[in-house]
Amino acid sequence: MVLYKLEDFDPQYRDSFEGNEIKGLGVYTEGTDEKIGTVHDVLVDDQGHFRYLVVDLGFWIFGKKVLLPIGRSRIDYGSDRVYSIGLTREQAENLPEFNERLTTDYDYEERVRGVYRNPQYRTPPLETSAAVESPTPVDAAPIATTTTAPVPTPTYTPDTYRYEQEPDLFDLNERNNQKLKLYEERLITNTRRRKTGDVTVGKHVETETARVSVPVQREHIVVERTTPTDAGRVVSPAEANFREGEVAHMEIYEETPEVRKEAFVREEVNVRKVVEHDTVETQATVRREELDVNAPNLPIEER
Repeated sequence: MVLYKLEDFDPQYRDSFEGNEIKGLGVYTEGTDEKIGTVHDVLVDDQGHFRYLVVDLGFWIFGKKVLLPIGRSRIDYGSDRVYSIGLTREQAENLPEFNERLTTDYDYEERVRGVYRNPQYRTPPLETSAAVESPTPVDAAPIATTTTAPVPTPTYTPDTYRYEQEPDLFDLNERNNQKLKLYEERLITNTRRRKTGDVTVGKHVETETARVSVPVQREHIVVERTTPTDAGRVVSPAEANFREGEVAHMEIYEETPEVRKEAFVREEVNVRKVVEHDTVETQATVRREELDVNAPNLPIEER
């Protein structure tokens, strides 16, 4: 059986209390008005039924919290108090400590319930009056003594235990609590981000062979022989200059292509992400409590 803190089960629980806040109310012993502690929280089951009041005893036992079954309490909003039935301040010290950081499991609850099953925690006490002869004179009246009736120890298991089996602990006191609360579940929506994937944008280098045409110049020698217009003219011995080894020298050049590379910005890429908005529908089963009035042949007025 899973127990929930009241605000975790119903964040809007204060609306059901019509402005009355149960947390923070002082807890007192019934009859002696001795303060035991303060209501720190309320534990409810999966149907919203009150099961325990978490009582903080910190004002006299540093930091200790204990559980008070709802059937052993009387809530008095008029005086802003909760009265414990059959629990004294000294008895509260012997209760198992409640640790809200740990899960309240069946074994822990049984330890708590085992204490409250003790006859000394019951109100009114289970007593029987019997006349017992005393060693006083024979003509003296019998003295009535009180004996506590034995209470059988119940045997439960985590699979068979139900809170309804112990109304002394978990039923609201009918004499002092006549307010019945009807609970209804509603859907609380929220969103949760989850990762759907990774997008990696990078770059790599590709190589290719580029071709380019380069105009070049190349020189070569042209030897051209022509017949002068005065061919056959007789020249004088002084004009005719016969020299051995006379040559003409001329340099020849050609161009070769020269290729170099330079880098430039080709384009710019911006990487960003955008948020798309959409509406999705979801559904779940919710529960709602309705009031059943069983009063055959009796006039009932509902307001």
